[in-house]
Parts: sequence; C-alpha cells; structure tokens
Amino acid sequence: MLAIFFQTYLKLFFILTPFFAISAFLSLTQEMSPAERKRTAVKVTMAVIISSVLLYLYGRYIFELFGITLDAFRIGAGAVLFLSALNMVGGGTKKFEAGNEDDDISVVPLAIPIIVGPGTIGALLVMGSTVQGYKDMVLACTALVAAVLTVGVLLFLSSGFKRLLGKRGLNIMSRLTGLIVASIAAQIFFTGLRNFMLN
Repeated sequence: MLAIFFQTYLKLFFILTPFFAISAFLSLTQEMSPAERKRTAVKVTMAVIISSVLLYLYGRYIFELFGITLDAFRIGAGAVLFLSALNMVGGGTKKFEAGNEDDDISVVPLAIPIIVGPGTIGALLVMGSTVQGYKDMVLACTALVAAVLTVGVLLFLSSGFKRLLGKRGLNIMSRLTGLIVASIAAQIFFTGLRNFMLN
C-alpha cells in the first residue's frame, strides 16, 4: 500500500509541473514583497487542492453526463498533456506578466490554468475515474493532497530556489519535468488507444 501511495504521489507531483509552476510564480510575483509572495503561495496551494480534489473525485460523473467513454477521454487527455509536456521540454513559449498590485493572481492564472491546466485536468479526470473502492480513493486523495502540498512548499520557498538554482537551473528542471510528464501522457494515450481497439 505504501508503494502504491508513493507511485501515485510521484505521478501526480510531476503532472502538476512543479518547476514550470515555480518559474511562472516568480515571474508573476516579482513586484511583491517576500511576505506577499508567501501569502500568495499559500492561497495558490489551497486553490489547487480544492480544484484538483474535486476533479479527481467527480470526474467520472462528467463522463456519464456527456456520454464519453473513459478510453476516449484517455486518448484526448493524453494528447493534450503530451502537448503541454512538449512546451515544457522546449523551454516554454508563454510569457507571464506580473499582475497589478490590486490583482489577486492566486486562483487565476496561477492555480488555473498554470498549475491545473487542460492537460493536468484531463489526467486528473482519467486517474480519478480508474480508482475503485473507498480505501483506494482515500489513499489516492491523500497522495494528491500530499503532491499539491509539496508543490505549495516549493512555491513558498521559490525565492530560495531561484537563488540556489538560478534561472538556467529552473529551466533545466522544467525541461526534465516535461520529459517525465510526456512519458505519463504517452502511457495514458496508448492505454486508451489499446483498450479502444480491443473493444
């Protein structure tokens, strides 16, 4: 059970693209004081926990509502997540602008769509829909919350990471994360494709 927890935790941690999130967070909060940046990190973490747990728990009802099969969604979610991973591997093309002093950027755009983007949403819906039984659901949700809290801690300590790794170091870590996410996306895609072909 502990092995399953850590496997789920690591998969969810990388799906949340932590180092890409740190780069975006530092860019968007560059005009903030250290105290304001830490408060924003806490708010982002709470927003990601709420949104990701809801998606993880109730994704299966979205499939039922729209009449989408799980394997069809696997194919679509895997493709979207793979495109997001390619963007990270390529260094990212999106530029982030710091918000105004009165703007609350913790929910939009930091929590959604930077951390919980389309690819992440698709992966959460697929992974949540494959969990069976109350015990497994509790284990998976605990792993998800632990993964989000880890990302939150990284955001909270982002200034230190910037000094330690530098801009180039963060870029390298983001690219490595992209490679891992691409592998997860490929697995989701080909699982859906295989099951679709067999049915």
